[in-house]
Amino acid sequence: MFLTRWQKRLYLKKLNCWSISLSSFDCTRTHSTINHESVLPTQAQVVICGTGVVANSLAYHLVENGWSDIVLIDQGKPCGGTSHFGSGTLGLFKPIAERNIIMYSIKLYRQLEAKGYDIGLKQCGSLNLAQTKDRMIALKRRIAYSSPTGLHCEMLGKNELKRLHPFLNTDDLEGGVWVPEDGVADPQAICKSLAKLASEGGAHYVTNCHIQKVVTEEDRIKGVHTSRGFIYCEYFVNCAGMWAREVGNLCSPKVRVPVYPAEHFYVTTSPLPGIGVDLPCIRDFDSHIYAREYNSGFLVGGFEKIAKPAFLNMKLIPPDWKKDMPSDWNHFMPYWEKAMSRIPILKDAVYPTLANSPDTFTPNGKWILGETPEIDNYFVAVGMNGNPLQGAGGIGKAMAEWIIEGKPTQEHLAFDVQRFLDLHNNRMYLQERTKEVVGRHYSIPFPHQNEYKNARKLRCSPLFSVLEKRGAVFGTRMGYERPLYFDTTYNGKGPPPEMPPGTFYKPKFFDFMLEEYHACRESVGIIDMSSFSKMKIQGKQDMNDDTESQCNGVVDWLQSLCTNDVNIPVGGIVHTGMLNERGGYENDCLLVRERENCYLMVSPTSQQTRVLDWLKDHLPKDESIQLADITSMYTVVNIIGPKAGALISELSQTDIDINVQPFTYKTVNIGYASDVMMMAFTHTGEPGFCLYIPSEYALHVYDRLISVGFDYGIRDVGSLTQRFMRIEKFIPFWAEDLTRDTTPFEAGCNHVVKLDKEYFIGKFALQRQKDQGITKKLVMFILDDLDPDKDIWSWGLEPIYRNGKFVGTVTSAGYGFTMEKLVCLAYIRRPFTDNRNRNHMVITNDYILSPTAKYEIDIAGTRFPVTPKIHTPCVNINMQKVSDDSQYVPKVISQITRN
Repeated sequence: MFLTRWQKRLYLKKLNCWSISLSSFDCTRTHSTINHESVLPTQAQVVICGTGVVANSLAYHLVENGWSDIVLIDQGKPCGGTSHFGSGTLGLFKPIAERNIIMYSIKLYRQLEAKGYDIGLKQCGSLNLAQTKDRMIALKRRIAYSSPTGLHCEMLGKNELKRLHPFLNTDDLEGGVWVPEDGVADPQAICKSLAKLASEGGAHYVTNCHIQKVVTEEDRIKGVHTSRGFIYCEYFVNCAGMWAREVGNLCSPKVRVPVYPAEHFYVTTSPLPGIGVDLPCIRDFDSHIYAREYNSGFLVGGFEKIAKPAFLNMKLIPPDWKKDMPSDWNHFMPYWEKAMSRIPILKDAVYPTLANSPDTFTPNGKWILGETPEIDNYFVAVGMNGNPLQGAGGIGKAMAEWIIEGKPTQEHLAFDVQRFLDLHNNRMYLQERTKEVVGRHYSIPFPHQNEYKNARKLRCSPLFSVLEKRGAVFGTRMGYERPLYFDTTYNGKGPPPEMPPGTFYKPKFFDFMLEEYHACRESVGIIDMSSFSKMKIQGKQDMNDDTESQCNGVVDWLQSLCTNDVNIPVGGIVHTGMLNERGGYENDCLLVRERENCYLMVSPTSQQTRVLDWLKDHLPKDESIQLADITSMYTVVNIIGPKAGALISELSQTDIDINVQPFTYKTVNIGYASDVMMMAFTHTGEPGFCLYIPSEYALHVYDRLISVGFDYGIRDVGSLTQRFMRIEKFIPFWAEDLTRDTTPFEAGCNHVVKLDKEYFIGKFALQRQKDQGITKKLVMFILDDLDPDKDIWSWGLEPIYRNGKFVGTVTSAGYGFTMEKLVCLAYIRRPFTDNRNRNHMVITNDYILSPTAKYEIDIAGTRFPVTPKIHTPCVNINMQKVSDDSQYVPKVISQITRN
């Protein structure tokens, strides 16, 4: 339905007369009663801030596990916040970690219904629509990784979509996906039902109570000051929804809870003829709208491309916040028009009602869960991103188990609160990011080509402006601007280049990446790696301690944490893992021994917060070890390629090939700069060096490298090219191939494990694996028959089949420049069958490489044969000195100053 400007004005005038704010919106169906009062106990084992659906789910699951000393504090009445507003939709068509949480939520809600609670639960299914071919590919990719892991979903054509939803206009659709297990429920009814059950189990609800301060002692929860007195507690859980960030600021040290509310709009209609209760939910991603049956009419909402952050002109969320949620038909009208076009019967709705409900979003659109890095026993469960009901059941269970067990019982790495820095908690940053993150829920997730546009250029290396002028196209990781690739056609004038529209096929900037690879292979490539996390670990300087005791203290402590032997000579570098008791990775890092009692630790960018917190948790109580985050002190560049040594030798006046052995470092001068740490390794598997440059020298050193390197064919290289090179070299990476649930033996990193050491965390788990065998293994697969120029690429999450049976999922994928083929990494297990013991699940190299095994990868519904490899098939490049018989040919240039 397209309206003229005049028609739209009349329509808006009519609609605004019938719009409502949240103060008059109520979808209550249940008659559950909750025991609550205003008297605050003096102590409790657990204090939960908030009484929304997530908080009540947590209290319920704690009660179910036998914990009854629980107090929930709310500034209003139970279930009186924002949890009960929203669509009430339950969607399982998501990545498996998120889906597992939602699947349990649905299971819990079924149990509530079975107990007699009227929660409006209906398993009506959902239709996920595609208007474009790119959207179809995105949906087919989801089907490919969802189906073998237990979700029933199928691709449908226009006629089948129309059959399931007769009111649907399918003229402009390419197709859609039917998910029959999806459903809807009443958020308010579930919120109150869980609160009632928690209350009956002993949880104590205190209403009209404001938290004034969360009190800590030695960075551990001690209690809570409230408007009704003080309560001592062992655990504090922030489930405060859109108030969570403000609650995080009510303690010392402050806790980062980077969430911000957006104005979230949806329309409800009067009953319409023929609308049945079993009508499937609609998610029209390309129109950024969803729709479901509601009281024999429809509820239509949107995830707008440009959302409206709430409370922009206020420092805090106002007490009467509902008054600041005005209806705004001008804002939502484009989405209502799309809804009427998709479901034409909506045009017959009399006086549709627009509701404006705030909902809390996170900087990357994923939940925030877990124990905070700032304060022990301070937990967070917030950031539901437009649908609190969907994850509440599973999140409550997961958080309860985390508190009870003292550690997560399932993989929550993507949702971990420790994935943030202070910058993410900045209010202006959150407001700007919220405008974009809402709409990204329905945008096409083009792999590695889907960067945020708002709240950028915040955390930059000293080289940022120079690299931008040289054609860098940047992405962001942990707020850091990192060059993804370099557009060499840019002349430094006019607006800097931007990434072209995304694709699931060969990237449109692939030729630039190929040039970057050839520089690393044939001459010299230079990569800005400054975003990597850098920690200083050293013995506390004490006049009463001798150097030997300090040295032994640092070494002994690191030996207890690290899988490898870290007692290396000064100047040495060792690659090691740090594990949990199950043998899973908590950290994958390099340790550089700078002095007898001092190490530099280098970890992936995303580890900056969580690994520092993990190390602090394991510090000796005598404070003999000191930790310092020095990430911003150094600018780091990788110098890669067969001519890297010659270039650095010229700039440092040192014969690098003679004086620097692999996995050692040397402090050198580069140009006029002193104290540059030159390390003989790279993060790509290619030969070369890594320069740790004091940041004040960064521009000078880079200028000298580029100027003198011109003769050597030097070229800027981006992180995407580096990524493809490390995958081709079979180098697993943290948070993709290495997680808290994968061990070094499973990842093929046996070389970093020294079981003959006396002890390290996880040793006994690894010893058992060695004795009993592993049940999964990281394998490289080469896509021999996929045409990179014509076929859809493997980008990650694709399922792997062995003789027709599902055996694993791709963790990393990229283009192998040397092989000129797509390659991917995936953990392989034996196919699951019932009644098998562990011995029958052990996986061996013979099993993986069996000549009778035929492997396939499913890429968006098409299966391609793949060849397994347990070792990298690539041949390492030999470092070579520039000599008379090499292929080095100097380039004639002018006006270059030499030192």
